[in-house]
Amino acid sequence: MTVMHTPAATSRPTPTRTGTCAPEPPRHPRPDGQDHYTISEVVAFTGLSAHTLRWYERIGLMSHIDRSHTGQRRYRNRDLDWLDFVGKLRLTGMPVADMVRYAELVRAGDGTRAARRALLEATRGDVLTRIAELQDALAVLDVKIGLYAEGTES
Repeated sequence: MTVMHTPAATSRPTPTRTGTCAPEPPRHPRPDGQDHYTISEVVAFTGLSAHTLRWYERIGLMSHIDRSHTGQRRYRNRDLDWLDFVGKLRLTGMPVADMVRYAELVRAGDGTRAARRALLEATRGDVLTRIAELQDALAVLDVKIGLYAEGTES
């Protein structure tokens, strides 16, 4: 997953979401040419807390994070890309244990591609089921709202 940066000095229009398939604008603008970030910078970029970032590292959801000579964590662009992906997995409702399993499989290398794919396909199925449930709930709400608009619901 790639996060792109648009410099503030460039006046490009901000993309707007016109449908559910429209891409989101980048959430984490990163300074051009920079590839080392402190934990506080990552907190600002991602909205995650420092506690959450440390916890992700502790449970194995994040790979090894480099350290400065003083022991401070130094995140890289690949770490921010991974955090973006983990955020998407969280939105799917994937259990943390499955996210950690996926991270372990990634670290284990190309021999685990089939297992990673299977895990993502199962999650995709869960997401499609949830979307269908939400669409059904939305339809019920639309009917009720329509009844209130007509004045036939009390």
